[in-house]
Amino acid sequence: MSASSHRRSPARKRRVLIGAATASLVAAGLAVVPLTMSAGAAAVDLAHAVLPANDGWASSGTGTTGGRDADAAHTFTVSTRAELAKALGAGPAGAPRIIQIKGAIDANTDDSGKPLDCADYAAGTGYSLNAYLKAYDPATWGRSKLPSGAQESARAAAQARQAARVVLSVPSKTTIVGVPGTGAAIVGGSLQVSNADNVIIRNLSFSDTRDCYPQWDPTDGSTGNWNSQYDAVSVRRSTHVWADHNTFGDGPHYDSSNPTYFGREYQVHDGALDITNASDLVTVEYNRFTNHDKTMLIGSSDKDTKLRVTLHHNVFQGIVQRAPLARVGQIHLYDNYYDTATLNGYAHSYSINSRAHAQIVAQNNYWALSSNRKASQLLSGDGTGAVAGSGNLVNGTATDLVAAYNAEHSSKKIATTVNWAPKLNAGLGPASGLPAKLAKTAGAGVLNRVGGSIG
Repeated sequence: MSASSHRRSPARKRRVLIGAATASLVAAGLAVVPLTMSAGAAAVDLAHAVLPANDGWASSGTGTTGGRDADAAHTFTVSTRAELAKALGAGPAGAPRIIQIKGAIDANTDDSGKPLDCADYAAGTGYSLNAYLKAYDPATWGRSKLPSGAQESARAAAQARQAARVVLSVPSKTTIVGVPGTGAAIVGGSLQVSNADNVIIRNLSFSDTRDCYPQWDPTDGSTGNWNSQYDAVSVRRSTHVWADHNTFGDGPHYDSSNPTYFGREYQVHDGALDITNASDLVTVEYNRFTNHDKTMLIGSSDKDTKLRVTLHHNVFQGIVQRAPLARVGQIHLYDNYYDTATLNGYAHSYSINSRAHAQIVAQNNYWALSSNRKASQLLSGDGTGAVAGSGNLVNGTATDLVAAYNAEHSSKKIATTVNWAPKLNAGLGPASGLPAKLAKTAGAGVLNRVGGSIG
């Protein structure tokens, strides 16, 4: 698909792009080599694995077991979008299911596997990017109201047709796991965990989840913005979710290739992994987040609720912002690694944003601070959020992140006390050594059936 052109791409080009998505991770130094275990290692069945005890908020209460109890009729191995959609929808409702993804699945395909591009989704809707730009040019449309009328309706219709292909709903009691050694991936797709309980997503690469039809909003900020749909993984109104050993990135279509219209970037990517709408009891661990702007949103608005989330042993490289942006909830961040160097055009803005009375505890995280950034730029907030914790290192030196931030901000200061204390913190360790450790243990491709995780 092309953000600036709606010409049809041949099937061969689609296959090349899927390969390029994987190749781009290798080229950026972000891929990892699958672990080779010794012959005597104990066997671990990834498909039936469950979240260990005390491993973050998702281990609270009944814990997170996903599809562990699936019967043979609800255990699937899939390699196409059509097979994945069928497995996700297989009845009866509420039945535990295990879905093993083998190889790379292109979400922008029809049921026969034929690649679809932006032109296919727009066909018959009346949508045209040129016509849309002409209709809503601020010089004539103004900046006080959202687009409406024929072209906005056509854009919405085309977007709905793409959503019908790329958005894949994940029901309760589901485990989705990449088959080790197959390059398991979802390209251009969005897993939506909505109104669900007990979901596991492991060992998958998510790349280029891209909206063909961003909406222009002239009222968004002082200069307007292009807003897109589709997070690679979206968790909404859901509980007990475990996201483990996945890799997220925009490659091979980086934001640097996005055109500019009305003076604003034509943004075709939304979140990597967003947790919103009163979701609760979520653990996000040993994932690799790369080459992305708006990475992780915890809380969809200042009026959101619940949102108890743990992030640990994740890698953030080439991330502009929202790692995470947190509202309202009790968020535990420990043993994560942040690299602020610009990567493929993605320049760091901030790492952690605490707002809307969020209660963040940040312990033993490690920042590799590039020469153009300062410790005071690692945090952000609206003046109501809190960040507590200790043991955080910046370039190997113990650093009080909140003190550094507050020293350079006369208003909207970040509080240093929170109303809770983390207890579910399995694996909590010192920040020293995290860059080297997580280079080998985070992201898709380091889990296998023989030895499980090398983390």
